Amino acid sequence: GIVGVFGYGGGVIGRYCDQPNLFPGVEHFHTMRVNQPCGKYYSTEYLRQLTDLWDFRGSGVTNMHGATGNIILLGTTTPQLEEVFWTLTHDFNQDLGGSGSNLRTPADCLGTSRCEYSCYDTAALCHFLTNEYQDELHRPAFPYKFKFKFDGCPNCCVASIARSDMSFIGTWKDNIRIDQDAVNKYVEQDPAYPANAGAHKGKDWGPFDIEKEVINLCPTGCMKFENKELTINDEHCTRCMHCINVMPRALKIGKETGLSILCGAKAPILDGAQMGSLLVPFVEVNADNDYKEITEIIENIWDWWMEEGKNRERLGELIMRQGFQKLLEVTGIEAQPQHVAYPRTNPYIFWKEEEVPGGWERDVDEFRNHHLR
Repeated sequence: GIVGVFGYGGGVIGRYCDQPNLFPGVEHFHTMRVNQPCGKYYSTEYLRQLTDLWDFRGSGVTNMHGATGNIILLGTTTPQLEEVFWTLTHDFNQDLGGSGSNLRTPADCLGTSRCEYSCYDTAALCHFLTNEYQDELHRPAFPYKFKFKFDGCPNCCVASIARSDMSFIGTWKDNIRIDQDAVNKYVEQDPAYPANAGAHKGKDWGPFDIEKEVINLCPTGCMKFENKELTINDEHCTRCMHCINVMPRALKIGKETGLSILCGAKAPILDGAQMGSLLVPFVEVNADNDYKEITEIIENIWDWWMEEGKNRERLGELIMRQGFQKLLEVTGIEAQPQHVAYPRTNPYIFWKEEEVPGGWERDVDEFRNHHLR
């Protein structure tokens, strides 16, 4: 960028007034991005330190938090950048976040620290990948920005499926656990079992109707309530979480938990907004193996994107341009039914020589034995 701190290519966004003579107080108004804590957990002591520092070294104006998740410190002058950086890193044990064509600051939900729905430890994976890819976070070398986001469950509280080039969304492989007694407590409108965990208190929404509010709203129609018994055809369940959210004391996520990896979400800059496309349906999250399966996928994608991506082209746009099949090739992932978003629209199929039995070389006489004229 225009300005920064020594050794870092990202973290500071230069802002200058184009009429400094008229507005000398904001001749410089640089923004600093600071790496937020996992799950955005703060102590009051740390928040006081941060605001005191910014009152002293900057404008005192902050944004908690930016779209990426950073602590945004708005407005300071060039001589103060190194001073703020020194205090953050040496006294606060805090680092700058990402800005520019690099890995942006990874962001996660509360995960297992607070949420019963979380299928993996989002804070642990976020912390690991933040440390693992510090160089990519602070020294821009990508065609454009790249974002990681970590959602502990399909409720997607940090909206990773819509806002991140690579999202890690918690899921489960086995069946939703059902407490039939609790289901009937909801149906009978027991005051101890309010629908939506009591989130809609304060207004009379009428009696709870399981058919109207749960069964008929299942996107795949895989649920049935008959003879005071709820059944779910889990093979057709898409993990939308709606039924679990409405009746949290009756339904629980499965026990075989992990995460799905999706790629290519972005805001509408070039080719319009895109949601993430499913790349890996299920990964068993295991910190003991240093997340090797996850880092291998990340680095294969980066190698392809840095080689083939155009300037200011997000990963999602590269996937649109070269095709999802190319993404599967570079990651070494075999095609699965879950990868199909819609039937193909291209009438042509192009084979590679290694995919054709016998290759391109053919014996003409042998061919004519089977194709007589």
